[in-house]
Amino acid sequence: MTVKEMLEQAELRYLSEFAAMSLYSKGREKPIRPDTTRTEFQRDRDRIIHSKGFRRLQFKTQVFLAPEGDHYRTRLTHTLEVAQVARTIARGLRLNEDLTEAIALAHDLGHTPFGHIGERTLDELHPGGFKHYMQSLRMVDKLERKGGLNLTHEVRNGIINHSGAHQASTLEGMVVARADRIAYINHDIDDAIRAGILMQEQLPRDAVDVLGQTHGERIDTMISDILVNSMDKPEIKMSDMVQQATDTMRTFLFQNVYQDSWRSEEEQKCDFILKRLYEHFMNEPERMPSEYCEIAADEGTERAVVDFIASMTDRYAIRLFRQLFMPEAFSVF
Repeated sequence: MTVKEMLEQAELRYLSEFAAMSLYSKGREKPIRPDTTRTEFQRDRDRIIHSKGFRRLQFKTQVFLAPEGDHYRTRLTHTLEVAQVARTIARGLRLNEDLTEAIALAHDLGHTPFGHIGERTLDELHPGGFKHYMQSLRMVDKLERKGGLNLTHEVRNGIINHSGAHQASTLEGMVVARADRIAYINHDIDDAIRAGILMQEQLPRDAVDVLGQTHGERIDTMISDILVNSMDKPEIKMSDMVQQATDTMRTFLFQNVYQDSWRSEEEQKCDFILKRLYEHFMNEPERMPSEYCEIAADEGTERAVVDFIASMTDRYAIRLFRQLFMPEAFSVF
């Protein structure tokens, strides 16, 4: 018996009846060489970690644009926190941790530079609209490795359904959607307090009384509540009381952090940069890297330009804008 077969049998013995078993995966679009040491979901996780898109997450905004402090979250640290929360829930419910981790690590691969500001801008510019979760699936299906990572159906389903109106077909995918919200609500509070935008005393008292006074207490409350209310059930849910407190805290963040006036001036700058880049490459698509020129030939210039801009890190977008639109100092040696 190979190591992979041992792991598959262990899943069948230990995991919940509601868990996704790697042995019974719906598979990949294209067959790949058999592996004797890893399950299919482990292979997906490894492909994601080694992708270029995953590495670029370290230089993409979570909430705070180009922060000078070393301790503000980036899109990469957000992703790692989501994976940690999701694995804790999956382990407690005896779900498939490898599938959960793979979905969590890939869920934001399609995020734009400048976070949700960039997503909003591209959604306005592109005739077909733009949603980061759809772009994340496009990343793993097509853009990585010039043909995609060829991931399993279960991972792809979890990526496209981690946000938006639809729900994942596996409990593991549902766990990631919950973990994403738990992670960003709590770490965005932490970062906003660090930045002086919020004070602990401003947090809604009714929500704090339910969830806890500290960052750790709130995460523990949310995770523990999901475990109690989802154990041995074909659903992932919170109690009404904790769900209401979580929703209250999220609404508070939208009103006081995500949409507050302190962001407007910087948002306008980011919006301006992305619009100028979009216009420039729509007019001169041949100046994009070769892989995006190929996309332009196959799927149209608009699709290629959106793919190119969405793939950029914050610092690359700013540097490219400077190169294209700002004069260099003239010097003679």
